[in-house]
Amino acid sequence: MKLQFKKTSEEARKAMCQAAVNIDHASQRGFEEIKLAQDQISKFTNHDHVKIVNSGNSAILGIMSAFKGRIMIPDQGGWIGFKNIAEFLGLKTTEVQTRLGILDPEIVANAIDNYNPEALFITSFAGYIAEQPVKELYEVCIDSGVFLVEDASGGIGDRKNHVGNGEHAHVIVASTGSPKIVNVGNGGFISTNQDEIFKRNKTILKILKADPITCSGISVEIKNAPSILSKTITACDFVKKEFKSAIYPDKRGITVAIKTDEPWKLGYLLRKRLNIEGRSMITVCPRYERVMADAVCLEIKNLDISCLENDHLSRIIQITIEEMDNVSI
Repeated sequence: MKLQFKKTSEEARKAMCQAAVNIDHASQRGFEEIKLAQDQISKFTNHDHVKIVNSGNSAILGIMSAFKGRIMIPDQGGWIGFKNIAEFLGLKTTEVQTRLGILDPEIVANAIDNYNPEALFITSFAGYIAEQPVKELYEVCIDSGVFLVEDASGGIGDRKNHVGNGEHAHVIVASTGSPKIVNVGNGGFISTNQDEIFKRNKTILKILKADPITCSGISVEIKNAPSILSKTITACDFVKKEFKSAIYPDKRGITVAIKTDEPWKLGYLLRKRLNIEGRSMITVCPRYERVMADAVCLEIKNLDISCLENDHLSRIIQITIEEMDNVSI
């Protein structure tokens, strides 16, 4: 079995190549490519205002720099950039208690009352493993006058509109680097309906802006997001049902986490047998970006769409079961 790492679509690659040939940076500066990408992103996030930047971390930096007060983040299942960038900016942070990454709206409401934050930063899927109750969290934030910032790198294109939907978030940030749902190798974006937030950080957003070539790729690749996200979620559901120790077996996600007493040993064995063209699809926990429990994650989101068929997934399941048996011997 040969697994392939997630690739940018041929159409997006062609668009990026064409942009590199056509753009006269001295005169046009790629305004048309940028505007087209902004319009496409706006259609998916239901936000009127979009800024495209050069990476997902730049998107987080760009929006965090607009805040001066305390921010709240999950105690696990978030993105490590939440912590690192807040520290870089000198912002105070509070970690909110979760249930293996999932935030409880009532606990969040109590934390807001206790700490009076300016913003709550979450990811669409806790640790990529399980869907957050984004709408309920947004309602809590609305009632409390707190900005909800959703990192939807793993949730753009949700056909159910549960995640990556600007109707349930004040701000959406996302990476369009590899191997995200919108996968063009680099770039990211910020979207919002409250454009005044961009006025607070105008200078830094200029510094972080993406090039027109990346924008050309985003314009095309984002159209594939609904299909890619749907197929990835379906693939994870297919895999999870074979493991009694799967974390959140009944929740949508794009990574499968399996509890184990010996995560480092199992992770080592799986990495030898499950690799994607020399890259890993195994994450060992405890890990803030996934779950703070003994577990191994099968990063289904890293697989190219061509590898999400049942025959590939069945082989991944078989190998994982074999190595779990070896660990228990």
